[in-house]
Amino acid sequence: MLSKIMPREGRFFDLFEKSSNLIEEAAQQFSLMLSDLSHAESHAHKIKDIEHRADDVTHQTMEMLHKTFITPIDREEIHQLISKMDDVVDIIEAASQRIFLYGITSIPQEASDMADVCIRSAECLKRAVRGLNNLKKPQEMIKDCVEINRLENEADTLLRSAISKLFKEEPDVRQLIKLKEIYELLETVTDRCEDVANIIEGIVLEYA
Repeated sequence: MLSKIMPREGRFFDLFEKSSNLIEEAAQQFSLMLSDLSHAESHAHKIKDIEHRADDVTHQTMEMLHKTFITPIDREEIHQLISKMDDVVDIIEAASQRIFLYGITSIPQEASDMADVCIRSAECLKRAVRGLNNLKKPQEMIKDCVEINRLENEADTLLRSAISKLFKEEPDVRQLIKLKEIYELLETVTDRCEDVANIIEGIVLEYA
């Protein structure tokens, strides 16, 4: 009876890791999409599937949160962490849909550079999330969180440069609007990764 009332605490960390794996998978798939725009629709469908799986993980986490009497970390931290990770995948999926629906046939190097920053952010996030289960390497987790913050700044710099170049060099107003939106979505991916990093850093400082 007790096992039903108080599910194994470690399952939360398993779900966090699943979510972080899906973030990395979505970021990598988006980068592949940019290098294979002739098959944008196929890539968009794959990312949509990843987004659905991430939603499932979020729903499982929320359901378990409601059923668990004693949680391994603060309930609000669990809620925020899984919600912010889900946001990351949602935004990557939104960017992929723009590529497909807008009929983008060529992409500037700046978009690829920003997608690469998203992948690196996702990799750092995945490592930091993996460490939550035992908090045995808090300094390494903090290091990854700091790197995610640095990557967000890098993406912000890339965004400003990319938009400046668009307004100077892109003669097609419609194309300018499309690309500007995609750039902004990619920068938002790194913003949400930073949100996750800040939550993780807070957990490390509180519990490690």
